[in-house]
Amino acid sequence: MDPHAPAVRKSLDVVVPVLNEERDLPQSIPILRARMAADFPDLDWRIVIADNGSDDRTPEVSRCLSQQFPGVSRLRLEQRGRGLALKTAWSHSNADILAYTDVDLSIDLSDLSPLARAVGDGECDIAIGSRLAKGARAEWPDRKREIISRSYSALFRSMFFTSFIDAQCGFKAISRRAADLILPLVQSNRWFFDTELLIIAQANGFAIREIPVRCVHAPDTSVKIVSTAAEDIKGLLRLRFGGIPKIRA
Repeated sequence: MDPHAPAVRKSLDVVVPVLNEERDLPQSIPILRARMAADFPDLDWRIVIADNGSDDRTPEVSRCLSQQFPGVSRLRLEQRGRGLALKTAWSHSNADILAYTDVDLSIDLSDLSPLARAVGDGECDIAIGSRLAKGARAEWPDRKREIISRSYSALFRSMFFTSFIDAQCGFKAISRRAADLILPLVQSNRWFFDTELLIIAQANGFAIREIPVRCVHAPDTSVKIVSTAAEDIKGLLRLRFGGIPKIRA
């Protein structure tokens, strides 16, 4: 190896999955772009707006943002599903580090750098933001949502003996290699995608690092608690009794 050869710059894609977010996108994308420009001068980075089936002005807003700001691109899917949006965006990317954040930017963006660099520096295969780990600071919109999140954590940990506590925080990063191997095994295209990804990853020996984050939940979140909880429980039962898929050597 030539010691005088220039170091190869790594690349980072941060996906923002959206569904009918015409209002939040114009505020969130410039903030996220400014943070990435400040925190990742050594990386080739890109923001990908992954629109999964919006029927408001989100497609038009996404197009305008991608034309206005260098480093911002868009992806349009006609079928809805946050998991599908992430799976498609990550699968079509050639970046070394793949990440995502929710459009409401409820997680403090100062936590994005340690998340992405934990993967980029090889400390782990997947880094996940955690609202429940020791050191996290989360402001929940109501007590009910916090109880549901903690109960769900207790449920999947008791079923699969996971090392991670918070599977559904919308703030994650994964290596290119791990994504290529794990994504084809993930069946869920909706909210259970995150949990399924992590359970499969741990069962196949991938290193997962949980990073405490600062989080302020938006009170008008679009997540439907009852239907999402039902989907999660069905997904857990599918993996528990149907088996966790293994990566073939």
